[in-house]
Amino acid sequence: MLIKHMVLSGNPHFSYVTEETQAHSQIDADTAIDHQLMAAITTGDHRAFRQLVERHQNAVVGTVSKMLGNANDSEDIAQQVFIRVWKHAKRYKPDNKFTTYLYTIVRNLVYNESRRRSRKKTVSSDQREEDYHLQHPADSSAQPDSTLLNAELRLAIDTAIQNLPENQRMAVILRRYENLPYEEIAQVLGATVPAVKSLLFRARTTLRETLADYMEK
Repeated sequence: MLIKHMVLSGNPHFSYVTEETQAHSQIDADTAIDHQLMAAITTGDHRAFRQLVERHQNAVVGTVSKMLGNANDSEDIAQQVFIRVWKHAKRYKPDNKFTTYLYTIVRNLVYNESRRRSRKKTVSSDQREEDYHLQHPADSSAQPDSTLLNAELRLAIDTAIQNLPENQRMAVILRRYENLPYEEIAQVLGATVPAVKSLLFRARTTLRETLADYMEK
């Protein structure tokens, strides 16, 4: 899936990877690649931008979708994220991992969108369920009862996460789905590591209580 109308055509396998980068650990290698791509993007390199989008778009779209609970607008918001990366590339400083910078942009845009929506009619439970099924089509190989139960549980989990306070929701999604370390989540949220751990503790406590009935099935 490639975000439409925002990247120019080019070789999708184009890479700035060096042998030295490949010798590092996977995390360090990924960070080095992102930094190299961002350096190239500052010169207006569209191929570098295309590769950067391809590396991170699924994670960005997934995070936006989980935060907003609505698949319809997730690609539009994700596109705005990458447009900001392109426009402000010259301001980027490779002091930290690129993903920290990226998810900070995601946080800002998602929070703005959430506040905009709060001034309008909230998404109905029917709409949320419809969005869920668009994102998670049923597995035709599973037994009907099993499929229904799994879909019901996943929808319950998504709904429970949606009902968490904003910062708790973001912390849970970045930790549970994107596997970010506490230190990076703290930087994204502009908080301390103890504050992030506290957010996650409260969120997990709420989720356990909310989903208690499902866990007993």
